Amino acid sequence: MPIRNIAIGRPEEATHPDTLKAALSEFISTLIFVFAGSGSSIAFNKLTSDGATTPAGLISAAIAHAFALFVAVSVGANISGGHVNPAVTFGAFVGGNITFLRAIVYIIAQLLGSIVASLLLAFVTGLVRPVPAFGLTAGVGVGNALVFEIVMTFGLVYTVYATAIDPKKGNLGIIAPIAIGFIVGANILAGGAFTGASMNPAVTFGPAVVSWSWGNYWIYWVGPLVGGGLAGLIYEVIFIGQTHEQLPTADY
Repeated sequence: MPIRNIAIGRPEEATHPDTLKAALSEFISTLIFVFAGSGSSIAFNKLTSDGATTPAGLISAAIAHAFALFVAVSVGANISGGHVNPAVTFGAFVGGNITFLRAIVYIIAQLLGSIVASLLLAFVTGLVRPVPAFGLTAGVGVGNALVFEIVMTFGLVYTVYATAIDPKKGNLGIIAPIAIGFIVGANILAGGAFTGASMNPAVTFGPAVVSWSWGNYWIYWVGPLVGGGLAGLIYEVIFIGQTHEQLPTADY
């Protein structure tokens, strides 16, 4: 079944006041998310004797990112949709839910928000602890990491579509921010010990710029964009592009 029209958008859309307001919202939401998420890692490392990945550190990161993303999506939902993630924006574009030009503006704003958050963290912590950059842990191959990021981001963007984009979401839209935060927290518990569980190119970009650490960096763009694009395409074509009726809830 055909999906909604994938549109480039008119040039003036990139500078339209509504687009700029939405971009500012994405900038602020991403700043909030990265500052709290990366900041939790810095704080945990400061309170422990070593910076190695530990079960407690993984749980701390999962909780901090889940809470922060819940807030970041909530505060941006009514303005920009609360993407807070280039992979989500790309998935929305693939499904025909945002124009290409508007998506580019969103992604630029998200990347800038991540850079500013990382710079603020470097400043307020006095550079005593470096802003943690994403990287593969020992023994994790590039192929394994790539699939990890694809699958985790697929789950994230699929959740975004089901709870926030699907026009038949109904009252489910009320819990969209918390559902999105929960899937990110759960994925961090699953993949944090292997790839850091980014699922978000913006989250990796700011720390990489500030710490100037680019090892296997491409994985954190290719994996999320592939996973997000697949989720957007599949959900749009199968569950939105076709008329789908809710199954009866009566007992048989």
